[in-house]
Amino acid sequence: MKHLTILVPDGENNLSSIVGAHKIFSRANAYWKEKGRKELFNIQLAGLSKKVDFYDGLFTVRPNVNISAIKKTNLIIIPSLNHNYQKAVKENGELTEWISRQYKEGAEIASICTGAFLLASSGLLDGRSCSTHWAVAENFRRMFDKVNLQPDKLITDENGIYTNGGAYSFLNLIIYLVEKYYDRETAIFCSKVFQIEMDRNSQSIFTIFTGQKKHEDDMVKKAQAFIENNFQEKISVEHLSQKFSVGRRNFDRRFIRATGNTPLEYSQRVKMESAKKAFETSRKTINEVMYEVGYSDVKAFREVFRKVTGMSPLEYKGKYNKEG
Repeated sequence: MKHLTILVPDGENNLSSIVGAHKIFSRANAYWKEKGRKELFNIQLAGLSKKVDFYDGLFTVRPNVNISAIKKTNLIIIPSLNHNYQKAVKENGELTEWISRQYKEGAEIASICTGAFLLASSGLLDGRSCSTHWAVAENFRRMFDKVNLQPDKLITDENGIYTNGGAYSFLNLIIYLVEKYYDRETAIFCSKVFQIEMDRNSQSIFTIFTGQKKHEDDMVKKAQAFIENNFQEKISVEHLSQKFSVGRRNFDRRFIRATGNTPLEYSQRVKMESAKKAFETSRKTINEVMYEVGYSDVKAFREVFRKVTGMSPLEYKGKYNKEG
């Protein structure tokens, strides 16, 4: 029998991702048993403390074991740390070291949402791909610049390390792991029992773009403000670099370093965020919204919209606008 360790870090973290992971894997075990096969995993909750409180003591989790009692495990699940990820990273150094040791001894690791911060602090994500909640992507990049962050992806799978996007998308990661470790039949069964959509691969549609402003480059901040205040117009990068008296190559380099996007990508995301809001709240046609955000070519608009959201403008409007 394989061993599954669901971690319960010290400090306030996310109860639902702990309970959800335990419940779905337990159901997968039970399904195999019903089919005449042995349970695949011995599932244990493990941490540093005998009990961890959640939501000001409203709930309490008592891990089955201390991590020191687990000499070898096959799969580790790191839950979401909610918004307290920086504090959690500082408080769980011993847990981070244990994760690193287990990986080197053959364990696979899956992080949920902001659990990626704890995983990244171990150094295991350096040079590797990773996802996390889109709302904390900017902070993640600043803290872990050696990690290839891909916040549009719902799930990453690389060298025995799995990460996923934000909030309740962890359910999709657990179904993905069930298919990896059990089989497709068991994953489909669990997806139906828990009513989780299978094979989702993007969280782009849920992203609310607010601009990457947590940097110290004043010139780039001014350029961002100019783009945001003039998104209805076609602004060339040459025009921007001249406006702020910076050479084109240097302008591009500084913009990418500060925001993680090229100036063109940033402009596209600003335009598409405005288009998304228009589709959600108005009866405007695709063409009307397209012209409002500075596009005149329907094909180009559709391509950029799909690239940013993962959906066509018509699909997006149909999904989020009741009147649409």
